[in-house]
Amino acid sequence: MTSPSASAARRCHAALERLHVFSYFTPESTREFAALGIEHAHTRYFAERGAAMGRVGAGAVTAAFHIFKHELVARHVPAVWETAAPEEALAARLRACDTALRRILGEEFVTAPGTAEAAELALRAAEAGERPSRPLFAAQADLPVPDRPHLALWHAATMLREHRGGGHLAVLTGAGLDPVEALVSHVADGDRRSLPGRLLRTRGWSPEELEEAERRLRDRGLLAADGTLTGAGRALRRDIEEATDRLDAAPYAHLGAAGVERLTELAGAVAGRLADAGAFPMGAPRAADGSGEG
Repeated sequence: MTSPSASAARRCHAALERLHVFSYFTPESTREFAALGIEHAHTRYFAERGAAMGRVGAGAVTAAFHIFKHELVARHVPAVWETAAPEEALAARLRACDTALRRILGEEFVTAPGTAEAAELALRAAEAGERPSRPLFAAQADLPVPDRPHLALWHAATMLREHRGGGHLAVLTGAGLDPVEALVSHVADGDRRSLPGRLLRTRGWSPEELEEAERRLRDRGLLAADGTLTGAGRALRRDIEEATDRLDAAPYAHLGAAGVERLTELAGAVAGRLADAGAFPMGAPRAADGSGEG
């Protein structure tokens, strides 16, 4: 079996990540969690993504999610589990995903042979995922695989997204970037319009904390005065992605080059249909990044 190149594996991951992240933006998710008594966007997100780890406290969520200020997390966790148990949140998440996929892609997607094939390939890749130092992947991998192919595909895409994310966060730490510096350098590497909007609204860092992170990055020669990355900054971000590729290689090597190519084709087609339907609002995470941001 021929192993895929790092770029081929990253393209496959990018398509799969889109299948995972679309679920956070659906009205179905908002309705399902509102029915449980969870209406605040932060509370819902922490419950959706963190429920696989069980009834954890704020510290565990801060550690696993990495890019949120702990004080923000602590305003919602663990109180959310008094409103809805983790098992209820997991069930609501899966119901929302089921309904949203049927609405956006149609009933034919649920029964299409390509959906079952993509699910089988993605699950096979996820079999080779490595649990150590990847709490969100390990927790998701412990959950039962849904018996319907479209949900099994989403479940596998979620596992693979969290697998790459866990490695990515380890690389960020090794590169000496704290969570705020990781966010600032990520935005500087792409669309700066999201910095004063999405990051300030949803990650809990104050303008002063973001400005201080920019100063530290300038002192290291990574950020220019205009807020863009310097040559050294671009090189560091490139090195971070390449190191993330290495830590994320096992699932795609297990699948083999031909399997990765086929999964990329199938998952990419689904991601394209989701994008055409407007499933990804402005400011959604960039797919090539292991954790969505950072």
